[in-house]
Amino acid sequence: MRYLFDPPEFFAVPVKGEAATYPIRRIFCVGRNYAAHAAEMGGEVDREAPWYFTKSVAHAALSGAELPYPAGTSNYHHEMELAFAIGAEVFEASEAEAAAAIFAYGCALDMTRRDRQQDGKDHRRPWSLGKDVEGSAVLAEMTRATEFGALADQAIALKVNGEVRQEGQLSEMVWSPVEIVMHLSKFYHLGPGDIVMTGTPSGVGPVVEGDAICGTIEGLSPVELALMVTKS
Repeated sequence: MRYLFDPPEFFAVPVKGEAATYPIRRIFCVGRNYAAHAAEMGGEVDREAPWYFTKSVAHAALSGAELPYPAGTSNYHHEMELAFAIGAEVFEASEAEAAAAIFAYGCALDMTRRDRQQDGKDHRRPWSLGKDVEGSAVLAEMTRATEFGALADQAIALKVNGEVRQEGQLSEMVWSPVEIVMHLSKFYHLGPGDIVMTGTPSGVGPVVEGDAICGTIEGLSPVELALMVTKS
């Protein structure tokens, strides 16, 4: 087949200890999955069911990237998250099927144009301009779920220029990865290539040009992002 222009290459994430990478087709994000973060944003968690927004794969970046401060915002925020990758096809998954479908875990950054997100909230419009931003889904090397083990009280944290901004534990999540897969698979046929970002603990805040961001989760490879300084 001939194309009018060259199609983009698949975006893929490294997997610890493996030569093959994990190609991504979709990115789902869970909203307000930590009660303290929901409170700092002036909201509450929905304890009846998780809810979601999406990011374009074209807007993903690998850990270690150096990216420009995005256009159209003066309030760009960091959000440190646990991400997980799906490794098997599941639809309307049972608890056992959901657990078996989780292939790997990794550190991730959900970078957010907070002012544009607030515009959406204020006018009851989608969050796309705030959340689906070029370079806003930053993904680190992933670790197979069998190697990472069970989710418990692993520490999750983020530093900007070496200063701690976010601290929490994975046990603070309202909805676990297994529960997320069980619920999300009621609406989508999930399968290999699907990434889910599971929400952020409290302490989100702004970053500026020149900032170096490093997010960590105990037992996983860190995620790093540098914001370029614009030359005048």
